[in-house]
Amino acid sequence: MDIFPPLPLEEWFDTKETMHRFAQIVGKVRLTASDRRNHWWNVPFHLTGRGLTTRPMGGLGEMPLFCIDFDLVRHRLVVDVLDGRSAEFGLAEQSVASFHANLFAVLEGFGIRPEIRAVPFDLGDQIPFAEDTAHAAYDPALINRYWRILSQVARLLDRHAAGFAGKISPVHHFWHTFDIAVTRFTGRVVGASPQVDPVSREAYSWEVISAGFWFGDAERPWPAFYSYTAPEPPGLEQEPLHPERAEWLPARGSHLAILRYDDARAAADPVGTVLDFLRSAYEAGARLTHLDAQKLACPGGVTDPWYEH
Repeated sequence: MDIFPPLPLEEWFDTKETMHRFAQIVGKVRLTASDRRNHWWNVPFHLTGRGLTTRPMGGLGEMPLFCIDFDLVRHRLVVDVLDGRSAEFGLAEQSVASFHANLFAVLEGFGIRPEIRAVPFDLGDQIPFAEDTAHAAYDPALINRYWRILSQVARLLDRHAAGFAGKISPVHHFWHTFDIAVTRFTGRVVGASPQVDPVSREAYSWEVISAGFWFGDAERPWPAFYSYTAPEPPGLEQEPLHPERAEWLPARGSHLAILRYDDARAAADPVGTVLDFLRSAYEAGARLTHLDAQKLACPGGVTDPWYEH
């Protein structure tokens, strides 16, 4: 099985648009049924051996404790409740409207009645989920490939994360932006302006150096690994990156370090190439934010000073 199988955006654009909306519906259930965590760590999906999970939510006497999983091997949505009840339905041949109706019928049957803002977020339209019959493409082979790429990228990001001993997020799959990321925190509080939207204020209330991967969008129609420092220190876009094909690209008033997925795939050592890229982008941010990177280093995930390799 390929380490990084090909997945050009144009090949699965329609399927991706449908799956992205499925993910937002389930993600919004997670948002309303989970306890808020710093920097929104409660909201994203995590990966499983078969797909994606919300992790358990609800419970504690307020509603049944339940979990929603995308099984992307069997292509089923599975809802499990703590008392042992379970229900599922197929993902193929569903429109966004029928997916929304089926999910909320299953939840209602379990006595779970979450209230969500049932319109897409930042997807170019405001068609209510319950009325969206236009997005109904679901190619099981392409969705399975998306999940396999996610799984391998998640392992790679875990390896990148292992070298940092400070505060660091889990590896998250964000359903609103459809990317997967891990974030290192420098420990410095930023103090964002009250004029900034509350989602961004919480996400970037502390200085961060983040690393991740996304599948491409209308603005940049190709999958890529990325990294950024926020707030961005002056001169970041002048810092060197590895390998040579990596570059800094303007992005909403700041800059992203980018390594295109196809360039990583073509390398003799794809994993080593991506890790080198993420390390170079992190070191650029650490230098310019005056982070003591040596103090926060833990090669191989080890902080024990007496550990014998």
